[in-house]
Amino acid sequence: MYNARVLRFFGDYMLREELQSRLDAMEFVRFYGLHIESLEPNRCMTRIAYQKKLERPGGIVAGPTFMMTADVTFWLALVGELGVDTPLVTANLQSAFLHACREEDIICEARVLKFGRRLIYGTAECRSPRGDLFTHHTVTYARIIRE
Repeated sequence: MYNARVLRFFGDYMLREELQSRLDAMEFVRFYGLHIESLEPNRCMTRIAYQKKLERPGGIVAGPTFMMTADVTFWLALVGELGVDTPLVTANLQSAFLHACREEDIICEARVLKFGRRLIYGTAECRSPRGDLFTHHTVTYARIIRE
């Protein structure tokens, strides 16, 4: 599903690998080991490899792992279209936890559904490599417009 198309950043072009390197420099993302699988206009897919440190008691991957993954994956889908310098903040993230994740990688796909002047709406879903749905998220981002 990898799209070799280049994306707009800083008025120049930055490949997916360069954006991955930028993510790897962010401490909170590095902790989870988020990896970009594919990046297309208004869509992104990421993966987090299973790590015991992400489990809560009972051997289930903790909820904040899914929420961070959905939020960052949706942000990646946005900056692929708007550019990394566009000031954006998470306005709302609603999460439904549908199936427990035990000792499996997490694959997250985020899609932008609507670009508004100030608000941007979309979804993110976290699944197992087999396709089992762990979580469904609705995401709203706000553009910070300086007037």
